[in-house]
Amino acid sequence: MMRLDECFRKRLLRKERPDLEKSKRSIEVAEAKLDEAERAFSHRLLDATVVLAYTTMFHAARAILFRDGIVEKSHVCLIEYLREKYVNTGRLSESLINTLDSIRVDRHETLYGLETESSEKDARYCLNKAREFLSTVKNTLA
Repeated sequence: MMRLDECFRKRLLRKERPDLEKSKRSIEVAEAKLDEAERAFSHRLLDATVVLAYTTMFHAARAILFRDGIVEKSHVCLIEYLREKYVNTGRLSESLINTLDSIRVDRHETLYGLETESSEKDARYCLNKAREFLSTVKNTLA
């Protein structure tokens, strides 16, 4: 796992001016992706549900970074930023960030793996966690 200072040193994260408009727009994108994930699940498109659930979580997480004036070029570094700046300060739970990271891996396997097929149980779990994550981030930003 990459450390946060390494993420900045390699420019996988970089500081910019905080951008509340991009933060707001990222939440809107997350809400749209959650809606798509729910529709995919209702049509039993289980792999799509997993991918869209993670995409929901990713855009919600980016909303925090935009608000903080951070631009990401790495999903792993985005998670490390949240872990160090939000979990370690008690603003987000460690279990929530661990879930984000776990679903990131599931999404990667779904997209690029050779032998993966999402189960209904996995897709439902990802969808529920995406709802929870988005709600938590919106409360954190409020």
